[in-house]
Amino acid sequence: MKMVKSLILGSAAGLIAMSGAQAADLPVKAKAVEYVRICSLYGAGFFYIPGTDTCIKLGGYLRVDTTFNGGVYGQPFYNGDAGQGNRFRDQFNSRSRMALTVDTRTATEYGVVRTFGQGDFQFQNFGSSNPALPVGSQAGLNSGLLSAAGGGYVAVEMVFIQFAGFTFGKSASAFAAPWHGYPGNNNSFLMGGHDTVTGVNNIQYTAQFGNGVSGTIGLDDPTVFHKTSVQNLGLGVNVNGGGTNAYGGIVAPDIVGNIRVDQAWGLLQLSAGAHLVNASYNTLGAGGVPTNLSEISGHPDSKWGFSVQGALQIKNIPTGAGDDIKVSAVYSQGNTKDVISTSGGSPSFAMFGGSGLGYQSVGFGNTSDGVYLPGVGGTNGIILTKAWGVRGAFNHNWDPYWSSSLWGAYAQVKYDGNGTDAVNGNFTSAKGAYCLGFAATHPGQVAVAGAAGTYSCNPDFNIAQIGVVTRWTPVKNLTFSAEVGAFLLDQKMSGSSVFTATAPKPNALYEFKDQSTVFLNVRAQRNF
Repeated sequence: MKMVKSLILGSAAGLIAMSGAQAADLPVKAKAVEYVRICSLYGAGFFYIPGTDTCIKLGGYLRVDTTFNGGVYGQPFYNGDAGQGNRFRDQFNSRSRMALTVDTRTATEYGVVRTFGQGDFQFQNFGSSNPALPVGSQAGLNSGLLSAAGGGYVAVEMVFIQFAGFTFGKSASAFAAPWHGYPGNNNSFLMGGHDTVTGVNNIQYTAQFGNGVSGTIGLDDPTVFHKTSVQNLGLGVNVNGGGTNAYGGIVAPDIVGNIRVDQAWGLLQLSAGAHLVNASYNTLGAGGVPTNLSEISGHPDSKWGFSVQGALQIKNIPTGAGDDIKVSAVYSQGNTKDVISTSGGSPSFAMFGGSGLGYQSVGFGNTSDGVYLPGVGGTNGIILTKAWGVRGAFNHNWDPYWSSSLWGAYAQVKYDGNGTDAVNGNFTSAKGAYCLGFAATHPGQVAVAGAAGTYSCNPDFNIAQIGVVTRWTPVKNLTFSAEVGAFLLDQKMSGSSVFTATAPKPNALYEFKDQSTVFLNVRAQRNF
């Protein structure tokens, strides 16, 4: 009986164990998975953010640039150690960049709500090994300083919100042509027009009138992209031909706008902008630093400058499928950044070369929005600088894999007055005031250049650029390109002067002469 009881209990225990094991093996009902859905409303690459009605697109590119006899991204050697051609300059410069973009769009009763942002992860050369420079000594804060071993930095380009026709944030200025400073070139230094390709803080409103006609009006923050310098010539002119920047604080935004026509044949855009030129004080210390006498010394009245631009694109030209011509022209008074413009700051030029007359030759180009000379007999306020420029490109596709662009630009910067004003004791004009300060650091100014060590002064200058780029795209979204470009400075000084140039140059006789430089840029880029 005990044996039977044991068998029954053992069997029951085994059945219970088996039942538990089978129950453990039963599948548990999983939560529903929400798969990513393609969003076809806004073009290729968009998908719905799971659980929302917002579409998102992730993209960007990876780009590697190397420039020979030029700075990163195809900058010509036109100032600093590079312009001097001394042994501190880097003969070639490289930049590696990965750009990431995030584009979101949501359909609403007010239209599409869009956000867009781009961050650039970059690593590049310093450009110079001169220990006297912050970038060489690492004594100052500069993005390039972070390009040490294992370093790099992040640059922010476009970051904006669009809603019901409005744009808020860092976006292209309404003044800009759709292609900015890139009608066909790779390099970021084609001047002769406006460039806010990396964005400027602004508020804009765009109205669509139908049939491809639109209009945009905006308020731009001028701090970064709409200023060159306003120069207090009472502080003189340095040995590189530049005056001391005495811009005051930001008082008013730039007012910009455009009317644009998009058609099958191409595009036409007319733009205009107004920019307030305001100085700090009449009395300043070295480098424009304020002193305890600055506030009581007074200041010149602010003046509104302006610029106007026309941009034209012609498509479907008979040279081949996809070929086009892009060209723009701009005129400005007190808004020189819309002419002498890069995707960064506006340069002044100081280029050295060979000479059969003296130690070397030199060409200067001083870029400003306006100049003033305080005091009795001075300019009686700010005199706005005048400038104009034109640039463009012809873009040709040889076949689906090869393409080329021929590009060029020309610009002039002019200062009111006569080159002999300073010699004749007239300092009320821009030229007279500038040449007074220039003579303090460059002895030998005369009405007509004669013997060695004498010169005639004229701060006007022209620049010209021309180049060609050829691209090979062996597979979709992977492009290799090579670009050759020339930069020419046509300066208006004549004669020569004995002066002490910026170190490591010696005190010597320098001939004032036009200058030029040529660069080669090679690039590999993968878009994704």
